[in-house]
Order: sequence, then structure tokens, then C-alpha cells
Amino acid sequence: MVQLLKVHGSQNAFFILDQTQLTNPLNDEELVSFTQQITDAQNGVLGGADGVLVVNHPTRPGSAAQMRVINADGSEASMCGNGLRTVARYVAERDNLTDFKVDTMNASLRVRQHEDLAPGVPAFAVEISPVKFDRTALPFDNLGHKRLLDTLVPELYPSLRFSALAVPNPHLISFVSMEELNGSALKELGTRLNSDNPYFSDGVNVNFGHILGHNKLFVKTFERGVGFTNACGTGMSATSLALALTHPDAASFNEPISVYNPGGMVKTILHRDDYNYWIELIGNATFTNIITVEESTIHQENLDELQSSSVETAENKAYLAFVNSLPSLKFEN
Repeated sequence: MVQLLKVHGSQNAFFILDQTQLTNPLNDEELVSFTQQITDAQNGVLGGADGVLVVNHPTRPGSAAQMRVINADGSEASMCGNGLRTVARYVAERDNLTDFKVDTMNASLRVRQHEDLAPGVPAFAVEISPVKFDRTALPFDNLGHKRLLDTLVPELYPSLRFSALAVPNPHLISFVSMEELNGSALKELGTRLNSDNPYFSDGVNVNFGHILGHNKLFVKTFERGVGFTNACGTGMSATSLALALTHPDAASFNEPISVYNPGGMVKTILHRDDYNYWIELIGNATFTNIITVEESTIHQENLDELQSSSVETAENKAYLAFVNSLPSLKFEN
């Protein structure tokens, strides 16, 4: 028997599949098919999800595990901050660890157990790095600039200023008014830049940030390969750094920044060491369902068996109580 978990970080929902449990791990083609089936919002398991987090044996010395991120559309992301927190918790409990490294596509990242956000809401802190600003790291072209940092870009949208950075996922960021946050621009930009377009050949995550006060902001993300999501961990991290770089009076380095999102709230801490930037992302790692099945069920993509074998935990109820206790979320309405 093997276990499959449904999890979320800031209600950015995933399934965790530990390939080290399997006698015959899924190949890439099988992983894509499995992900597209199980995450489907209409016909998938437990209402679907934003992707599947695949746990493998580590690929670099000194790491405890590897994480791969397969998006709902079958594409692979280089990193996922919200997902990494949940994988960190899974590996920590599996291997009895509290502070270790997890291999991602481009880097081995430090993760550590953090004090609970609230009763029954386990939390982990994860490293978000490396950070790059050069257009070739995103990549983008045909915008008249080598880098975007609080830059007017009429090719993208009138009047809005944009910053672009890779963490290593590519992110486009604009700080907007409440009216703009609730308007149509984010969907328009996200859809356009993640379809065939002359600017971002590989697509890009688009983030709108609304400044609430010093070290306090709201972030809404149109995620590449997903669309609108409750939260994007690398997006909140990138937007926090962009805030400090372009609005230095609104954010400080080495201090917790409260980042609200449609799925709740996380903390970010910005660091600059040896001329390099990195971000620490702190938030919930919630296990909502445990699915215990025969390995053949996973290989056969037997969604009915996966659904019926699910046992719900009490953790999501605790998380929702935490979210409902956040008074600053009132502004979103």
C-alpha cells in the first residue's frame, strides 16, 4: 500500500506523490497524464488541485529529497514556494528532520520547521532563491529594456509600472490600486502573456500587489500553467522583494513582511548576502486528506478508488479558523 496526500499552502492545493514508495515509479509521460487526471477541477479527485508535487530521492549531496512540480496542465515548474513548504513537512515527518535541504530544479534549498501559525496550523520556512533580474533569466524580449524595475512598459499595459525577476520561476509584478486589483487587467495580462505572445516566450507568472502599509501588502497572482490561484509562494516572495527595491519606505530587509493573499497570509523575510538576494517564505503546510491505495491504483489512474480511499484530516478546519481571524483580509471585499 502507498499513500497519496492532498495538501495546501495558503490554499494553493496539491497532491504529494512520493515516488520513493513505489516499486515502479511513474515515468515523465505517466506523471503528466496522472497529474492532468487527478487535478482536474471537474472530474479529478477531491475537487482537483493546482498540481502534483513529486518527491524523489535527492539528486545533490547533502539534501534529504528532491521535489518536482507538475502543474495541472502537465507543464513542469522550476519551483513552488507554497508546495515546498508542504513537501518539507512531509519529508520532515517521514525522516524525523527539522532543518534540511530539498533539491529543486535549479537549486538545493534550505527548509526548516517553524512554530505553528495558530493552533493546529503547522508551518515551515523555506528558502526562495536564486534571484535574477536579467531578461534572459525570465526570459523576455521586445519590450525595449534589458531589465524591468518599476518601469513603464506600454507594450504590456498603459500607466502601470512593472518589475520582472526570476526566483527562479519568472515573475512580472505591478503595484496597483484597489480598483486595479479588482479590475480586469490581471486576467487580461496573465492570459495574454501565457499564450503565444512576442514578449515572454515561456510565459510568466503575473502578480498584482497592493500596499497596505509598512511591511504589509496583498498579492494576487495569475500563475503560469494554472491561472488564478489562491496563492503563489514564489510570487509573494518576488513581490515582497520588488516592494523593498522599488518602494524602500514601504518594506524593510531582515524583518518579517506580512503578505496577504486570497488564500490567507504568509510572512516573508528579505535577505541580501554577498551581493545576492534571497527570500525566506514562512507559512502553513496543511495536510487535508490522506489516500491509502495499492500502487496499481496510481498506475491505472483509478480516480474512483483514489476518491473513495481518502480520509479527511481536521487540519483544514483549523486553517480556515486562522484565516477567518485575519482582520486585514476585510479590505479584499
